[in-house]
Order: sequence, then C-alpha cells, then structure tokens
Amino acid sequence: MSEFDDLVDDLKQKRDELRLKIHLASREAQDEWEELEEKMKEFSSKAELGKTGEGIGDALGKVGEELKLGYQRIRNAIKED
Repeated sequence: MSEFDDLVDDLKQKRDELRLKIHLASREAQDEWEELEEKMKEFSSKAELGKTGEGIGDALGKVGEELKLGYQRIRNAIKED
C-alpha cells in the first residue's frame, strides 16, 4: 500500500469516528464538519485520478492534510464541549 493510500485510509477512519460524535458537538463544529464533508467528497472522487496523474498526487496530498487538520480541530472542539 502506498503512502497516499495510507493517507486516504487514515482520513476515512478519522471521519468515521467523528461522524458518530458530531451530533453532540457545537454548531461551529457542525458547520466545519459540513465543509469538510464537501472537501472529502471531492478528495475521494479525485483520489483515484491521483494514482495515475502526475502532479495531481501532490495537490491531493495537500487537500488530505487540510482534511486531517480539520478533523483534528473538530475532535478538539468536541472534547471541549
């Protein structure tokens, strides 16, 4: 499995964990979740293209990192509530 595949799997796991907790979160965390969901949909659909397209992988890696940080912010916000 490639580093890119590992990133995708890690993001999906974090997403699934947070999905279970988000209904109890603050409105701000819920709003961020909705934004991240849109980015995740786009990221997932382009991830397959990134495996074959040169340069796309780097761009997707950046989006993946942004998603990872967003999920961490939501996790932190949920802990604070």
